[in-house]
Order: sequence, then C-alpha cells, then structure tokens
Amino acid sequence: MRKPLAIGLSVLVTAVVVAPAAPAHESKRPTLLQFASLPAETFVPASEPSGAALGTAPVNGITPPFADQPIQGFSGVVRNQDGTFHVLTDNGYGNKANSADFALRINHIGPDFARGRIDVLGGITLTDPDRHVPFPLTRPDRVLTGADFDPESIVRAGDGTFWLGDEFGPYLLHFDRAGRLLAPPVSLPGVFAPENPAGQANIGSSKGFEGLAISPDGRTLNALLEGTVQGDEPGTLRLNEFDIAAGKYTGKRWIYQLGSPDLAIGDAITVDRNRILVIERDGGQGADAKIKRVYVADKRDRDRDGKLDKTLLVDLMNIANPRRVGGFSETFTFPFQTIEDLVLLDDRTLGVLNDNNFPFSSGRTAGKADNNEFIVVRLPEDLR
Repeated sequence: MRKPLAIGLSVLVTAVVVAPAAPAHESKRPTLLQFASLPAETFVPASEPSGAALGTAPVNGITPPFADQPIQGFSGVVRNQDGTFHVLTDNGYGNKANSADFALRINHIGPDFARGRIDVLGGITLTDPDRHVPFPLTRPDRVLTGADFDPESIVRAGDGTFWLGDEFGPYLLHFDRAGRLLAPPVSLPGVFAPENPAGQANIGSSKGFEGLAISPDGRTLNALLEGTVQGDEPGTLRLNEFDIAAGKYTGKRWIYQLGSPDLAIGDAITVDRNRILVIERDGGQGADAKIKRVYVADKRDRDRDGKLDKTLLVDLMNIANPRRVGGFSETFTFPFQTIEDLVLLDDRTLGVLNDNNFPFSSGRTAGKADNNEFIVVRLPEDLR
C-alpha cells in the first residue's frame, strides 16, 4: 500500500558526519560513509491524481494511476545550511505526452542517516502566474507540468532564487523562492530540442540541459547539454556560459567529451572557477550497469586538445564499504539507470542521489521499483 510521508512536520535531521580517512588498504578507493533512502511509493499527501497516461497495468509491482503526486525523479540537488536539501523533480514519467498531470516541484528533504531514511519536509510547486511563458501551458491555473517543461538541473543564486536547466527547449528558467517564474524562458541560441516549437530540432529528445553549475562568485552559470548537437563531433557536449546579471549567454563555450557516444551525463556542479564535477553513465541498470562515474572536468585544457580535461574521481560501481553501511557488502555499487544528483559536502566528501524514474527503474532489485537513495562518499584525496 501507498505510504505518504507527512509534510511540514518538524523533524530531527542527522547532519553529515565526516569520518576519519579510510584504512590504508582502501586509500585509493572512495569509501561509503552514509546511506539513506526514500521509499518509491512516497506521495504528496492530499494532492492531485497523477499518472493517468500510464495505463492500468502494474509496473515493477506498482499499479497506476495514482491518487496523489509522487515525490520522485530527483534530477538536481541544492544544499541548505541546516543540513537539509532541496531536490528537483524532473518532468514526471519520462516524456511530454505522459506527464501532463504531473505538477513540477522542488521538494525539501532531510536525510536522517542514523536511521537510513529520508524525511520529506515540504516543497514548492512551480508556477507561472505572471504569464512569462510565451506558449500555451497545459493548465489554465498556470501550474507548470511535465508536459510544459522537463527540468533536470538546479542551482540557487545568492539572492535565494533558483535557476533551472530544462531539456524541452533547452531553456534556462528563473524562479523565486516560492516557485514563481520570474522571466521568460531563455533559449540557447541555435539549439532546438524536438519539443521546442521555435525551430528545427538539432538535438535529441531529453538531451537538453542536464547539468547546471554556478560560478563561485555567483555571476555566471555553466549549462551542460546531455546530447550532442547535430553536426558536432560524436560524443561531444557543449558547456555554455550564461551571464546572470545580463540575462544572456556570453558566447563562451567549452566542449566535454564523453567516453563514447552512447554514454550520457547526469549532472554537473561547480568545484571552483576552473573545475566542475560531471556524472557520466551508461543506460544500464542492475546487472547491466557498467559505467556510472564521476569525473573532474577542467576548463584550462592543459593538453590543448580543445576539450575539458577529465580525471576520474569516483567509480560508483566500485565504492569501498568496510563498515557495511546500509547493510550492503564491502564493495558498494550504485547500479541505477539514471544518477542525476551531485552535491559537495566538503573538499573530500560528496553526496550522490539517483533519479528513480518512478515507477520504471529497478536497478537495486529486479522487478521492484527503485527507491530514491542518498549516499555520502569519502574521497581518497582532497579536491583542493
């Protein structure tokens, strides 16, 4: 049965605790420090029906449609000073056609690592009350849905507002802290997804802005496409710089090279003014999951090949777990199809979350819908 979690309650959130360095024999392998999860069947209580376009056949043991809105699909994360996080849900059920009854939302969560669970503390629904979106929306009340946008990345600016990267444009979307759209969607010049009504598509569906990193000074955004633009070298992704104050792209661009053209990125976040962290993954899950990695990508291009320099930071399929955190074996794997959330907790500690594609993904246990998992990983070396 569906088990909604109470929203709006005051809960005790266990802070992330940085453990001592791993034993010498594990010094070259990242180590799992903490684990928490949110059950797949977690819904916003007393919300609205959802999933009508999914039919009525069970999917991974879960039967749609749903009486309420699922809290799922974590595709971006922002850290708060109190040990909680804001997480972005994507468009809902995977595409424009089946997600019209999924209300876009930023959820507020608190991982309780001592108990291995994630508490849902609230959230905000994304809306466009001032009619900034220039095309017709699904709902007359201007609540944004998964048929309008597919938000996949998020950062918080210094003024407390949120910038989101979307895949349907691809667009950059600017929201206030209450989830109200502040300006018209900003298109990426010369790039059009199939869902964009303004031009001929030259990038694949769901291949827009999967990563969004804000500069340390808060002045610019770096928006990373998930797919290769038609005519570009296969397996190359454009990283575009956006000036927040000017509200436009600067024209500065870098190239990120995938390990092979059939891979994809899951997130991109800032380390410093020159470096970003990027999730690179294959499309496998469970036993078929092979490449789930976090790279450091450096804009300085020291080898002068015209692309970001890449260094492997974490192999998410080979994490040391000597303390058997979460009840898992001494080698921990993160075998999910889509891993789309990175957050730096300090210079040597990284948080990673999966997107569970509710109810479709079953990477942890075959035939069972994946939970949303939050892991904390200790790096073998300081990022500085």
